[in-house]
Amino acid sequence: MKKPGITIFIIVTLVLVTVFSGCRKNGTSSEKKSFSNKTQQTSSKPAEQPVAPEKNPTGDIPDTQAFVKYSSSQGGYELEVPEGWARTTNGMDVTFTYKLDGLSVKVTNTTKPPSAQSIRTNEVKQLKRTGRAVVIKSIKDIKLAGGPIVRMVYESNSEPNPVTTKQVRLKKDTYFYYKNGKLAELGLWAPIGADNVDQWNRISNSFSWR
Repeated sequence: MKKPGITIFIIVTLVLVTVFSGCRKNGTSSEKKSFSNKTQQTSSKPAEQPVAPEKNPTGDIPDTQAFVKYSSSQGGYELEVPEGWARTTNGMDVTFTYKLDGLSVKVTNTTKPPSAQSIRTNEVKQLKRTGRAVVIKSIKDIKLAGGPIVRMVYESNSEPNPVTTKQVRLKKDTYFYYKNGKLAELGLWAPIGADNVDQWNRISNSFSWR
């Protein structure tokens, strides 16, 4: 015959084990639910929307703007750039900026010359993934003074102003030049509405491989 004390001890032990197991299960379920909610919140973050273009945009390069030749010995290219713009170099790459206007050259290695189709398949995907509210306007095979190239025209938001966080809607042209396994991307940008047609034509036609 079992003693009452032993029976009570066994019953209490079983109850405690059941309660503890239930708490662990509920806790794990709550943690999973919380993690799932956080994941959904992260993945459902709204995409950046295009900001409205400026009504009276600045950014026109003056007709009297002087130009100087810039040569990159590492990149093996040269082009004309507006005199007085701030320059930043990084190996073969270079960027010139003045207020909301700018131009950049980025050089990469590739095995094939670009085409409108290859740019649409490759570069556009990367641009939309990393750019700010990018809207592609056109991608065309064209001819410039240096020969056939590809030109991509699109719009995007600027980087937020570090003080005011204000953004400006920009027009951007990217020109793709190829020679002997090297691809140069010449980017030009200014606020939408700025009139830089002649100046951008001058810059893009001045690019040449050395």
